Amino acid sequence: MSESPVPRLPAEWAPQSGVMLTWPHAHGDWSDALPAVERVFLDMAREITAHERLLISCYDAEHRTQVQADLSAADVNLSRTRLEIAASNDSWVRDHGPLTVIDRGRPRLLNFGFNGWGGKFDAGLDDRLTLRLHEQGVFPDTPLTPVPLVMEGGAVETDGRGTLLATRSAMLTETRNPGLSETALEELLEEWLGMERFLWLSHGHLEGDDTDGHIDTLARFCDARTIAYVRCDDTTDPHYPALQAMADELRAFRDASGAPYRLIPLPWPEPKYDGDGQRLPATYANFLIIDGAVLVPTYQDPADPAALEILQGCFPDRRVIGIDCLPLIEQHGSLHCVTMQLPSGVLT
Repeated sequence: MSESPVPRLPAEWAPQSGVMLTWPHAHGDWSDALPAVERVFLDMAREITAHERLLISCYDAEHRTQVQADLSAADVNLSRTRLEIAASNDSWVRDHGPLTVIDRGRPRLLNFGFNGWGGKFDAGLDDRLTLRLHEQGVFPDTPLTPVPLVMEGGAVETDGRGTLLATRSAMLTETRNPGLSETALEELLEEWLGMERFLWLSHGHLEGDDTDGHIDTLARFCDARTIAYVRCDDTTDPHYPALQAMADELRAFRDASGAPYRLIPLPWPEPKYDGDGQRLPATYANFLIIDGAVLVPTYQDPADPAALEILQGCFPDRRVIGIDCLPLIEQHGSLHCVTMQLPSGVLT
């Protein structure tokens, strides 16, 4: 990546030093589903450490001991794994972890505010987690800068060249940054993330999603010219009108050269519901790109094989790996939501 005079958020496919997880625990919302969710995390940990390093935040010393034993029993590469203690409310590190920009050729962690997606849930521990890790020396050579803006990592998607793809619904709610206009937000994103072009979606949302429509559940850059997106072809599904409108918006977008994007529709899984009959946000767009691989959520659904095949075509130089994330969506998130990549140079 060429050195820039201003900080810039790299694309997810840029070289990484590792991935960050906040391990689930009994103090959060997983309750009786904790064993099933822990199996998902062990599957992710095994695949991540086959390719790069893994940083895990544990609730306390007892939790760290238990997690280390579970990792060992699951044949996770412990030589590539680092366990630290930082209490959390929940496991959605995509939204409470740091965003990393490249500032004059070196990584810098940005600590945005996190208020539980606009005050929906308690998030005091999550909001302090990144700072606590930094104070403990987990990132000894990487500076951490607090940012006076409430924003989640799942709300922003970039091509690494200064283009932002995001939804207005998740970025401009009054419950996050009251009174902040779209123009003012763009100025802040230019300053902090190096964004120069803004692709705003006004449509698109999944039932059961608590985030107000995070972009990582809907549409993702696969490279600077390719966007994979969720498409609903079932005219009887309540998602159909909004997702059709979102597809129209994506078709109207142009890249920096003025050309239309290559758009790749992802399959629509069968509806998934919790025990109370609430629909859950199953989406194949919530994949994670790591060095040499792409981890894709699956849902024990007939559409799983097609989703993996389509995404393999989007990432021909990486191995596409399915991870059963059906237990994760019980708490309204999926694979990308519980992971945060750390670009090269962060973990030393």
